Amino acid sequence: MKKVIIVLGPTAVGKTKIGIELAKRLNTEIISGDSVQVYKGLDIGSAKVTHKEAQGIKHHLIDILDPTDTYSVCDFQKEARRLIDELDVPIIVGGTGLYIKAAISNYEFDAPKRDYSFEEEYKDYSNEALYELLLQKDKKMTEIIHPNNRKRVLRALYAVSVDEPLSEKNKKDELLYDPYIIYLNVERDLLYKRINQRVLQMIDEGLESEVKDLYDKGITPHAIGYSEWLPYFEGKITKEEVITEIQKNSRHLAKRQMTWFRHQMDTKFYEVDINNIDSTINTIYSDVLNFLGEVNE
Repeated sequence: MKKVIIVLGPTAVGKTKIGIELAKRLNTEIISGDSVQVYKGLDIGSAKVTHKEAQGIKHHLIDILDPTDTYSVCDFQKEARRLIDELDVPIIVGGTGLYIKAAISNYEFDAPKRDYSFEEEYKDYSNEALYELLLQKDKKMTEIIHPNNRKRVLRALYAVSVDEPLSEKNKKDELLYDPYIIYLNVERDLLYKRINQRVLQMIDEGLESEVKDLYDKGITPHAIGYSEWLPYFEGKITKEEVITEIQKNSRHLAKRQMTWFRHQMDTKFYEVDINNIDSTINTIYSDVLNFLGEVNE
């Protein structure tokens, strides 16, 4: 079974730097697991790696789509697996738990054969009403299905009615690869402080202008750092409230992801020494070498 290195963690924890350093030492390339960084023009809000930060390391699945294009976890699953199979030592950096699980395990997304009579029962439901219903019946599937993707929302609801929630069914899926999942973390208060600071840094780098350019083109990305600006552009809230909301949503996401990985996958947690990140990198690199060495014995 092919081995794959996965580097995860909340924003502002150092995963970009650590992922790049691992790629340099292992002479390999990086697969981005971020569902927002695939889009051109969504740079600051997604904390997309810059040319300078990349240090010559090739990054895949970044800037491959226009903001108006659709991109799903199914698309990521297909492309990530192709790249994993192509690279000698694949490294995935970033991504949610469901994206990672989709890439490395036999993960399903669709319900049993489509039943049009079932869909007929919900023909008078709005997309929002259907999505709220799915939130009640299979909340985890709402993390990978967009509210406006009516067909997939209905299929997920149908799965609950005839079998079991897709999210529960997928817990049983077998791994297709042998992963070493690195989750980077720092002490909670420090992490929250760094997240707050990172958001302010994004503001200084021009996040408002980036989102406004998209908004003026009729594009409102459904992602943290972007969706919070819509009421501001409509004159309903202040800029300070936007910043506070982005910070709050980023903190909540970090908490949810950590909880998910603690319970859903065999994850190696590393406390990052912010004042001596090289020490953290050396520890992780040593552990990764041991992991990779097992396959060569």
